[in-house]
Amino acid sequence: MANPANPAQWEHLRPLRPDTLRVSEAPMINLNVDNDVPFVRRTLKVKKPRFDASLVYLTQKFMDLVKSAPDGVLDLNEVATMLGVRKRRVYDITNVLDGIHLIQKRSKNLIQWVGSNLDQVLGRASKQEKLKDELSDLSAMEEALDELIKDCAHQLFELTEDKENAKLAYVTYQDIRSIQAFQEQIVIAIKAPEETKLEIPIPKEDCIEVHVKSTKGPIDVYLCEVEQEKPGAKTFEDTDTDTSEIEP
Repeated sequence: MANPANPAQWEHLRPLRPDTLRVSEAPMINLNVDNDVPFVRRTLKVKKPRFDASLVYLTQKFMDLVKSAPDGVLDLNEVATMLGVRKRRVYDITNVLDGIHLIQKRSKNLIQWVGSNLDQVLGRASKQEKLKDELSDLSAMEEALDELIKDCAHQLFELTEDKENAKLAYVTYQDIRSIQAFQEQIVIAIKAPEETKLEIPIPKEDCIEVHVKSTKGPIDVYLCEVEQEKPGAKTFEDTDTDTSEIEP
């Protein structure tokens, strides 16, 4: 290093020019002076490794070769040639797969895939995605049904708890007769207090049993024949039976 205090030494030095450096692009030159001694530091751009040479990409290509290989047997020399890499890079892949027992070495250069069938694994993954979609649809449907149940419960609460609605909580004989599903059927109407128990055993071939039991008051049972009115026939209002327990 030249001493700046001796001018004679500067005659043998050439100026440093960027165009004399053989680099891919112009370097960054920083001049720092410490204790009157200048030095030059060059910063050059370092290229990042390409993805094509990454271990992830090579592993993907390696697995493609495994899927197409007869019985999953591969020659590592041929693999290195087809992938265009050194054999050491192929060993990086096989050492990991061998460590998790997905391949086994048949000889120095031959390996065989002993893991799950890759086609089945891919098919299982597709099936799992389909199940996830179905679960997502079912969850959305469940939320919609929950909202409907909540809305119905709210409307029922307003209907039963509203004092104005309480005085209208009844049906008439004409209301029942207007229901098409009840035409030509025997309809029995039951008026009972709270906590009344009604049980209907499994119907027999020739009859249907109905058990009604109350501990808080009488039970009113009405036979409502839904048919065309006949002169002199009894109406819904004319039929009235009081009982605390009935088994037709």
